[in-house]
Amino acid sequence: MINVGIIGCGRIADLHALGYSTNPDARIFAVCDENAERAEQRRLQWGAERAYTDYRQLLHNPDIDAVEVLTPYETHEKIVVESLKAEKHVAVQKPMTTNLKSADRMVLAAKTSGTIFKVTECYVCYPPIVFAKQLIDAGAIGEPVGMRIKYVCSPLGGWSVPAHTIQQQLAKASKGFGLETFDHGHHEWATAWHLLGPVERVSAWIDSTDGVIDCPATIMWKCHGGKRYGVCDFMYSADLQIPSEYYANDEWYEVTGSRGIIQIHRGTGHIVANPIVSLYNEKGWTHYNDIPADWSEGFIGATRNFIAAIQGKEAPLLTGEQGREVLKFAFAIARSASKRREVYVDELDHTFAFLHTWNQRRRSRRDVIVGRRPRISIRDLFVRTAPYAPQAHELMQRLHERFDPTRSEGWNAVIGLELLPEAGVECEKYGLYFRDGKVEIRQGELPTNADLTLHATAGLWAAILLGKMHIETAALRNRIQYEGHAEQALRLRAVLRL
Repeated sequence: MINVGIIGCGRIADLHALGYSTNPDARIFAVCDENAERAEQRRLQWGAERAYTDYRQLLHNPDIDAVEVLTPYETHEKIVVESLKAEKHVAVQKPMTTNLKSADRMVLAAKTSGTIFKVTECYVCYPPIVFAKQLIDAGAIGEPVGMRIKYVCSPLGGWSVPAHTIQQQLAKASKGFGLETFDHGHHEWATAWHLLGPVERVSAWIDSTDGVIDCPATIMWKCHGGKRYGVCDFMYSADLQIPSEYYANDEWYEVTGSRGIIQIHRGTGHIVANPIVSLYNEKGWTHYNDIPADWSEGFIGATRNFIAAIQGKEAPLLTGEQGREVLKFAFAIARSASKRREVYVDELDHTFAFLHTWNQRRRSRRDVIVGRRPRISIRDLFVRTAPYAPQAHELMQRLHERFDPTRSEGWNAVIGLELLPEAGVECEKYGLYFRDGKVEIRQGELPTNADLTLHATAGLWAAILLGKMHIETAALRNRIQYEGHAEQALRLRAVLRL
């Protein structure tokens, strides 16, 4: 039995406690709160053996194996570092702290202690999001390419929040930590990081309804290592009653992939009762209604992950390093809104942030498409295709070696290809039949029912297959002629890795 101490017994502690009520491997052994009456009330409520008003006394108790830190996040670093030095396993409620140097000190203390340290983020353990992650990892929507998050909050609905909790929240807002885009926003940024990947840069517009609530807001981001983009909207609806057992807000998520879409309809509240998760791909719509979707399930899952990590059964989620990445994402959003410019997330780790950003912008200009002509490779302008013509038909015989079945799933198409005479090589015709992740190549015919038919000289096509010329350059210079559905060319390029 793992004995856990809860440090901070405010409103959110109600949800953290749920993870121990039916956990056979752990229990709440002690509680701590500056308010002695509240600490004793929680001790009785949760069946704990000890109640403290000073967390240091709790840490000195050798019977306590682990602690959950649920205090305001400006106090996290001191409590976490002292807990780790006391060789306690630590789970700290998100956000982990108020600046990156503080986060670094916490991560270093964890490495020194040799104990488990994690940032408690309920959304990455919330069953609908966990299920969506499983679908993505299983390839249900192909390669993820984008994400949209819709968040709405209101003063109407939800549970009663104690006055001292509201005072704490207002104090955070007064220091520039937005109640929605930073405090609650951590859930959205962790979810985006979890489902779409690490973030490269952000652009944010954050307004205010009343000078306190940081809504409306729109945040956009681009992920590292690919063309994956996300958008999140925060909206405040003053007269909207939000059905929720918890805070009066709700959110929805949509992840688009190369061959499908996942929608998560349930968040904090339940504006949408069913379906909980929806999947659209080549099989049509599939709706899932049997997934636990009460918001508290995320806290229960996070607690179970903490205990399993202590037991060595699972990796902690989020680790201290992962929590720092999400925190950096959140700080980049705040900086973008205040500076009114695009912010590269990694600039927060650089002393000369402006120079880092300037270099990144200079490098990224090559990716800009709208507003200027597409660039043609200079190398391609000087490629003589005739010498490659004799290899064209042999390369076509081996075309199946280039075929990527993972990119062809769900694609049924007929492509005609006519290789025109060049350098003594005679004309040849081919039919490419794609169906159910397979390809059949027929020589000597040009399909009459083709979705797309391409015409190129033998040498040009061979040069493309050999990687001597980009197919985009050939198309832009009108060296490939076609008729039919031009959009099929994009899929052809992908499945043949041209």
